[in-house]
Amino acid sequence: MNMSGGRAAVEALRVAGVETIFGLMGSSTLDLYDALYDAKDIRHIGVRDERAGMHMADAYGRVTGRPGIMIAGQSGPGSTNLVTGLAQAYLAFSPVVVITGLPLIQHIGKDSFQELDQHTLFLPVTKKVFDVPSAKRIPELILEAMRIANSGRRGPVLLNIARDLFAEQIDVEVRNHASVARKAGFLDPSTLQEVKQLLFGAKAPILLVGGGVKWERGHQEIIRLAERLSLPMAASSGHGDVVPNDHPLFCGYAGPAPYGNPVAREAVHEADVILALGTRLGFNTTLYGHEVISKTARIIQVEIDAGAIGKYYPVYLGVVGDATAFAACLADSIGRDEAENVPWQSRNEKLRRTWDTMWEERERLAHRSVTLLTPEQVFGEVRKVLPRDAIVALDSGTLCRQAADQLRYYQPPALLTPLDFALVGFGYAAGLGAKVAAPERPVISMAGDGGFGMTVIEICTAVQSGINTVGIVLDNECWGSEKAYQRDFYNERYIAESIISPRYDVVARACGANGYFVEKPGELSDALSCALTADKPSVIHVKVDPAAILSSRKDALKHRGETGNPDNILD
Repeated sequence: MNMSGGRAAVEALRVAGVETIFGLMGSSTLDLYDALYDAKDIRHIGVRDERAGMHMADAYGRVTGRPGIMIAGQSGPGSTNLVTGLAQAYLAFSPVVVITGLPLIQHIGKDSFQELDQHTLFLPVTKKVFDVPSAKRIPELILEAMRIANSGRRGPVLLNIARDLFAEQIDVEVRNHASVARKAGFLDPSTLQEVKQLLFGAKAPILLVGGGVKWERGHQEIIRLAERLSLPMAASSGHGDVVPNDHPLFCGYAGPAPYGNPVAREAVHEADVILALGTRLGFNTTLYGHEVISKTARIIQVEIDAGAIGKYYPVYLGVVGDATAFAACLADSIGRDEAENVPWQSRNEKLRRTWDTMWEERERLAHRSVTLLTPEQVFGEVRKVLPRDAIVALDSGTLCRQAADQLRYYQPPALLTPLDFALVGFGYAAGLGAKVAAPERPVISMAGDGGFGMTVIEICTAVQSGINTVGIVLDNECWGSEKAYQRDFYNERYIAESIISPRYDVVARACGANGYFVEKPGELSDALSCALTADKPSVIHVKVDPAAILSSRKDALKHRGETGNPDNILD
């Protein structure tokens, strides 16, 4: 069939099942956009900044399980703006396919207008970079990018396409030859027997479940395994939604203090056998130390990436493969009689009592009538109103890291965080992408006043495209994590930590969204109730006590000591 390279790109996306594209149009891709004009079955969400568009595509991929699509319409600056969002998706293992432009082929290598070495630029933050060599190969390589992005350990794939290739007329048949391999629930008998011997020989075993299970939507198989063995379940950091949080065997996410759940942290640290499913045991969960993972624990690690097994902690047994299929196979192999009277039932009961006591104390703190709102009050009011099927997108920073453990999640996937990149400015745009992916589910995002300010212009994207999320701005008038470090390790020598922000509820109304301002107890739950039922996007500006901040990376500041200044600078 004869068509332009731009139309061939659109046809490839259509054949791959793409229904939504995020993009910022530019002259390098005008022939692609002209072809999109006729593609009424593909929705285009026009963003205001390429970085924010990447976060939307990232979140879309996480929620749907299919690659999110982002078009950076301009070579040069339009492409360089992608880098932060690509790095975020790369370190979160999010499936994203990005199409960006290059100058005319005849101008490449001549230091032409808006030209730079985009291939080298993107290599460190992508799973694969394609420089498309001819118009005829555009559809083939787009389909290959879709396959790579969503196979194995997922990640972003980028295609650099010269602008004249989109305009070139070609004769091509667009067919999708890719197929999705089903995960086989099979383990050899000797491995199964060894895993079972380790578990049944334990006194305090635990399941530590990570993002790999979320990608496979494997929570039901994890629960089936946990129930078969009465095994308590903890989540890795940033994945507190791996199973519904009201399951009696769930004990929170096992991150280090002060942000990880104390019940989960203690349960994992006291475990003599850890069955780690779909988790690298990475930095945010462990700090690579022994606050969470005991030196004496025997670890069974199941990971799809062979290079992740034993990378940070010695493992007693490593299994390369899909963690959900492993859990299903293991559960099937355990007879009812084998699982009766396991010796850790009393430990489970103790964990449940500790869990209940912790939540009773949190509710007590949430109901205080303090006028300078504390984080506990804010999170309590959100918990009170948030529907069970809600999706929560969080930014990075001291308040949002607290929120990850203080909120509860019931319908996986339900929690989106920046994960290992810890990117400030992720949350609001990610919430927009999540809502586009799951329009039937309520979506809220939380960000500090600093992080929200980085992508505030995307309120206009939400209004223009009818993306009815609720953005909650936690305004503590500072860069909270850094101010906490200056307080705890630099003798309160504050510099550059303060922020002056506009009333974001007023900004929201100026953009055509709903805006609410909260500064007293009870106001947030009322505002959130209204916002969740509104027929337009909403922003809730919440004033939070500036003193309610926590420092987390004490490992990186040991040289300072608590409230220390060993150099006696300017004393």
